[in-house]
Amino acid sequence: MSASPRVVFTAAGVRRGLRASLPLWIGLLPFGLVVGVLADAKGLSLAETVLMSAIVYAGAAQLLALDLWTDPVPVLAVIVATLVVNIRMAPQGAALAPWLDRLRGVKLWGTLATLVDHSFALSVGAQRAGGRDAGYLLGVGLGLWIPWVLTTAIGHIAGAAVRFPPGHPLFFASLAAFLSILVGLSRGPDADLPPRVVAGLVAVAAHRAALPVPLPLLLGSLSGAALGAWIELRGRR
Repeated sequence: MSASPRVVFTAAGVRRGLRASLPLWIGLLPFGLVVGVLADAKGLSLAETVLMSAIVYAGAAQLLALDLWTDPVPVLAVIVATLVVNIRMAPQGAALAPWLDRLRGVKLWGTLATLVDHSFALSVGAQRAGGRDAGYLLGVGLGLWIPWVLTTAIGHIAGAAVRFPPGHPLFFASLAAFLSILVGLSRGPDADLPPRVVAGLVAVAAHRAALPVPLPLLLGSLSGAALGAWIELRGRR
């Protein structure tokens, strides 16, 4: 039995990750602008918006939290909703274990702190192609973190000057960014399409049934994940 390829962490790998992140700016920039605009509309200051983006660095969670942000803030609902959205990071970390398990200290925690859907998708692709430089994962994450913080700040400033009406095309940016990630991760319609369709249908049905947030998201996520796990186990048998 041959030994698994040795995983390395190099500056060259980080640079490759930084370069690979550049095309993703096309989807990231309008997404960041939307978050900044919404943060201003919800009453957050510029400093609070920048700090949230720099520390949280999770566009979907930030967007959801801002959508639920009212006066007074429903703290429990926001916590549960963001937990449901971010729980996907656990299986992402497991999928990246061949790289992450070899890292220690600042390399490991810095990589985990900057892990997002985009860096996960590109790194899984690199792993499948035989890549063994874990610095690539950190490079992609850092390459997206910088413009994310800057664009949310710009969006906050723009939101204070220009009020975008509901339904403006700019607000489609976040959905478009996630759709592009799904395309890159797709393994074919037989494996991926049924869980996604079921998750969407269940979430829409729960929303139409007037279930409170975040139950539609939670039910859709669990149903899609359950079907995906069943399909995966059946395929192994």
